[in-house]
Amino acid sequence: MITFRPRGMPVSRRGAIAGLAGGAALAALPGRARAAAEQADPVFRHGVASGDPDATGVVLWTRVTLEEPGERRGEIELVCELAHDSDFARVFRRIPTTTGPEQDYTAKLLAEGLEPGATLYYRFRVGEAVSPVGRARTLPQGPLDRLGIALASCSNYAFGFFNAYDAIAADAGVDFVLHTGDYIYEYGHDGWGDDVAATIGRRHDPAHEIVTLADYRRRHAQYKTDAGSRAMHAAHTLLACWDDHESANNPWTGGAQNHQPDTEGDWATRRAASIRAYYEWMPLREPQPGRSRAQLWRGYSFGDLATLFTLETRHTARAEQIDYLAWAPRLTDAAAVARFREEVLGAPGRAMVSPELEADLAAALSESKRLAQPWRLIGNAIPIARVDVPDVVGLGLMPDPFAAATAGDPPFTGDTLQAAQALAWKGRWGLPFYPDTWDGYPWARERLYDLSRSAGAADLIFLTGDSHSFWANSLKDAAGRPAGLELGTAGITSPGDFMASGFGPDLSRRLDAAFIEHVPEVHWTDNMHQGYVRLDLTHASGRASFIAVDRVLSPHYAASIVQRFGIERVDGALVFA
Repeated sequence: MITFRPRGMPVSRRGAIAGLAGGAALAALPGRARAAAEQADPVFRHGVASGDPDATGVVLWTRVTLEEPGERRGEIELVCELAHDSDFARVFRRIPTTTGPEQDYTAKLLAEGLEPGATLYYRFRVGEAVSPVGRARTLPQGPLDRLGIALASCSNYAFGFFNAYDAIAADAGVDFVLHTGDYIYEYGHDGWGDDVAATIGRRHDPAHEIVTLADYRRRHAQYKTDAGSRAMHAAHTLLACWDDHESANNPWTGGAQNHQPDTEGDWATRRAASIRAYYEWMPLREPQPGRSRAQLWRGYSFGDLATLFTLETRHTARAEQIDYLAWAPRLTDAAAVARFREEVLGAPGRAMVSPELEADLAAALSESKRLAQPWRLIGNAIPIARVDVPDVVGLGLMPDPFAAATAGDPPFTGDTLQAAQALAWKGRWGLPFYPDTWDGYPWARERLYDLSRSAGAADLIFLTGDSHSFWANSLKDAAGRPAGLELGTAGITSPGDFMASGFGPDLSRRLDAAFIEHVPEVHWTDNMHQGYVRLDLTHASGRASFIAVDRVLSPHYAASIVQRFGIERVDGALVFA
């Protein structure tokens, strides 16, 4: 039984910035969906989910498990019931559907002809077996007073229990959940996090790195057995985009860092398998005519209040990432670093998003302006703020790991020494923290900022995952003009970089403070926690709450708000208040 005990947690601050933080309680939803998710019928052991809504329809999903190990059945008939109440006293529609081995026994249907802004309850039946109850929403039209979106990312099964998902399920302020990727991870028992997984009984299945369609299906199935995952999906409708680990670490259009063709086969085949499994196991609409499954971007309009547009930044346009290790021997002075930044990182044409996405985004932003919506949100898998590493050695934050290693008495050892050397080297030259984020694609970032400015919408809020840290960033374009704000979420379980590198809590906190103090676009950051961000919007203002769980190694946890910022407009630009 998962306990949920809101409590206070210590607060990080930046100078005179008075963040509104503390032990605010998170109101619980009516308990039926969560209790049902925890007591799923074995036929529906992966729960239910809803997602990809519009004003009159929403995708409803489940998976049927009837076969014994090694046995494969044929087509299975099931029915989905829709009701106005969670007790199903007022069933208003029954939708028959089928599933079978072709779709890995997942069942997905589009419930259409619904009312805008409606809340409905749904469940599936196969014979006498009944699924957990799910709650779904359609998008509102017309006047809308408020909107609450939970931002989630980076749920690595090996690193712990998905307690933050459970907290999202219990958060009454959430209307929709935006998941910006790394919903699963591809690693096997020899990969990242397995030392933790072995101690808590959450080792990845299958045991090897996933490569084939059968592998990706098994991994998705494992992740959806987590009770927190089933609770969140049952409670809230999902808006989803992917990042890299849904296929393999750091993919681009021609390959991936974690794909070795000599042992793992053709990259296009592996990518197609990962995308197929993702569409089977997620509550997603199939592509429109003329579009492919790889073109996973969406626009969602929330009445007269907001538009949310999700980006696809991995499979349809991305140029290959720059590898720092390959360039490090040549970056020996400031002039060489300047040329590297301009001619390599900043090379024209290093794309991140496709022309088709750009056209759809421009149309969505223009329509949002026409509707006079005050808010335009971007579902963004990877950080977009400029985050050049400060000189952590020169600032006295850590001893020089190169000198210490030479002296034979290093304060760091093993992988931690390598991480310290990488951080110190980036800080020495003021290089971007992550070359695989938008920082490694400045030409593409300026193109995106120019697109938004041309649409009259240089006031975007980017809702970002990937980094395993909380961020509140104030964005500028290359000319120094305001380009919006960025809210980044910590991982659901994946640890922050400094803590994962073995730096320990004291140094990790000091590094967070250095980024806040010395990186102009970073308003606040925290790599110490796992959790999610809730963005609450009204017509007059917004509020970002950074919500952390106190543990992931056990399913018993507490959650609290560790930081909170208001969002306001000053001279037409968005600012943190």
